[in-house]
Amino acid sequence: MAGRPAARPAPGSLGGCAEGGRLVQAAEWRTIEPLARQAEEQAREHPERRDLFLCHAWDDRKGAARELRDPLVSLGATVWFSEKDVGLGKSLLREIDKGLANSRIGIVLVTPALLKSLAAEGIADKELSALLATDRVIPVAHDTTFDALRDVSPLLAARSGLSTGDSSMRDVATKVAAAAAAEYDT
Repeated sequence: MAGRPAARPAPGSLGGCAEGGRLVQAAEWRTIEPLARQAEEQAREHPERRDLFLCHAWDDRKGAARELRDPLVSLGATVWFSEKDVGLGKSLLREIDKGLANSRIGIVLVTPALLKSLAAEGIADKELSALLATDRVIPVAHDTTFDALRDVSPLLAARSGLSTGDSSMRDVATKVAAAAAAEYDT
């Protein structure tokens, strides 16, 4: 798409290529390649949509969620993030609903705070329910494991995802941005 920074990875460009001085495993790319294909299709059909919707626990909004969002944006991804996209006086639930409808891929930032929020059936639980109804969701485990997630949301844990236990938050953001790149000729 026009206006995207040149540093943004193109779909498929990470499989076996150098990233930050190390090779990205082909298995990592296979994890997110189907989402990249769907994002490309979504971009052709709905160019007005954002690349990503970031689902996170309220308690993570100033920490881990921002740590994931900021490098995504610096890589050229358009990210729906409640801290930036819900204006004063707006209905939080209605704005989340619009954000979900107008995003190509959902990222679920799985943290200990999110696991507690899901168990309490808060707003993040509603976002997760909407995202699970699609095949366009990437779980990102941070300071927790997919085994811990499985105890709270077996459906989300069954999805291919990424972990900051295996990579830095910047590396995870690079992989997610590659999946969301959805570059195509307009």
